[in-house]
Amino acid sequence: MSSPNETTLHELALSLVPKIGPAVFRSILAYAGDAQGFLNISKGKASKISRISNKVVEIRNQFERNLPLADKILNDCLKKDIQVSTFSSIDYPLRFKGIDDFPLVIYKKGTCDLNPARSIGIVGTRSCTEYGRAVTKKIIDELAPFQPTIISGLAYGIDIDAHRAALQNGLPTIAFMGSSIDNIYPAIHKSTAKEMCQFGGLASEYAPGTIMHPSNFPQRNRLIAGMSDALIVVEAAIKGGALITAEIAYGYNKEVFAVPGNLQSQHSEGCNKLISKMKASIYTGVKDIEEALSWSKENPNESQFSKEKKWSMLPVEDQQILKLIKEKQSIEIDQLAMLTEIGLPILASKLLNLEFEGMIRSLPGKRYSIV
Repeated sequence: MSSPNETTLHELALSLVPKIGPAVFRSILAYAGDAQGFLNISKGKASKISRISNKVVEIRNQFERNLPLADKILNDCLKKDIQVSTFSSIDYPLRFKGIDDFPLVIYKKGTCDLNPARSIGIVGTRSCTEYGRAVTKKIIDELAPFQPTIISGLAYGIDIDAHRAALQNGLPTIAFMGSSIDNIYPAIHKSTAKEMCQFGGLASEYAPGTIMHPSNFPQRNRLIAGMSDALIVVEAAIKGGALITAEIAYGYNKEVFAVPGNLQSQHSEGCNKLISKMKASIYTGVKDIEEALSWSKENPNESQFSKEKKWSMLPVEDQQILKLIKEKQSIEIDQLAMLTEIGLPILASKLLNLEFEGMIRSLPGKRYSIV
């Protein structure tokens, strides 16, 4: 059975294999039990894994060659006080497990909880107006009693104003960056980033030392969208990162809001377009968030991930699986198959879906436990 450190090392090494995307990564873990198990099973068994049948030898060879590099990355992170969360880590964001293009690895720094009870994403144009700044502050001031974590991207304009307003209100705030954590961009925001690490933090899917590329920023927008229970677009031009984030959030079935603006202002064109295309609701005040997410001020730690509520909505067989895992604390898939009398292929599929829903986690040795 692999230790947590070994699991992180092997999952990191596997993530570094070229063209290993989320779908293939999930298939490997689901079939082999864990990343290390993928190296130990026979070539015949490995060739049955979906999407990699004719590339098993190539992938496994590259995987093994990546182990020293993964070890170096982990040591670098340790020296720089950067934490590493891979898919099977206990602190990996549950919200990401519900999206198809989840990040294989998250690097983080600070005190941030990547599984907050409540989260709100706030994004907008880099060249915002004074109106946009004032609205951003007002939104966060009004959200403060609900104690959400504020999510944004540390960029110029609305992003940095959202982070600063969160800090002023004593709210945790997390920046998902398009650069590695050891390369704060833009550099002018280093002091705010440092302050955020005391009450929130920084997160990135790029390892320390990664060269920053313009394509990183549209890519990281999906992390802002995926981490947010609701996304508010304050000001946005007709094209730009804020609109990309809103489109992604809409595709994830998240609650999306846009602040309506002056029809003659280019800074409002994006928000007005989202509203007119019915991809965002009009944001008129905090009551909109309260109603959409069923939040109450009386219980700010209430999470949308209520286990009892989610369990009751599942098929009977899935509820039976969860009940057994909870009773046993952790259980092997073979024992689970025997107790439930569910065939292994169907059971494996059900377990994978429950893991994607953030209800269970896979452990080394093809064991499962409740999250």
